[in-house]
Amino acid sequence: MPKVNDNELMLAELRHKLIALTNHEDAMFLQRFFKTGPGQYGEGDLFRGIRVPVLRRLSKEYQLIPLEHVVSLLQSAYHEDRLLALFILVLKYAKDNEGMRDIIYSLYMGNTAFINNWDLVDASAEHVVGAYVSDKSREPLYQLANSRSMWERRIAILATFHFIKRESFEETLKIAEILLTDKEDLIHKAVGWMLREVGKRDIQCEDSFLNTHYRQMPRTMLRYAIEKYAQEKRLVYLKKR
Repeated sequence: MPKVNDNELMLAELRHKLIALTNHEDAMFLQRFFKTGPGQYGEGDLFRGIRVPVLRRLSKEYQLIPLEHVVSLLQSAYHEDRLLALFILVLKYAKDNEGMRDIIYSLYMGNTAFINNWDLVDASAEHVVGAYVSDKSREPLYQLANSRSMWERRIAILATFHFIKRESFEETLKIAEILLTDKEDLIHKAVGWMLREVGKRDIQCEDSFLNTHYRQMPRTMLRYAIEKYAQEKRLVYLKKR
């Protein structure tokens, strides 16, 4: 029999833990919450019923697991396995050197088909994609923003959260402009959220964008963007629209 090494044992142990943590009642709730029915955005996704705090603890416990095993988790049919893989990638990216970050970024971008729900995107895009392109060409963000995949478009706008937190708003506003006419509600919410985050740091910057574009913005996008405005100011935008 072939010898099983420690890394393979680690992966097998982790998989056993995930199975042991399965909660069928919670899985049913999560399948409804993440819209997995026919024609819905998460159609066909499978859940184990493991809550996020548990997955975060596991990610810290298994953050040294080799990348090849992280990819295996990321390509799992189970939502929680994929989220755990992304938590581990974020931890690895934060701690590893430049050469390893190149590999993690390439791995992430090569597996966007498996980063296929809003929580998966939101937990990872800024920490991997945004962080990686922060001192490089931003062109990958525009390629993602123009993708046919709703999740890649969400990655594009959420990646700019990395810049927003560092008081840089140019990429957020440019990508928000690209996504103004997007048909997907989850993109409207994401763009509105990022515009709101810009406004928390520079209200004049957000006002300038809204004054130019609010008539084009889907109502959900606008509502998310102005959520923290005073009621009187919110009503002005909504009534004018």
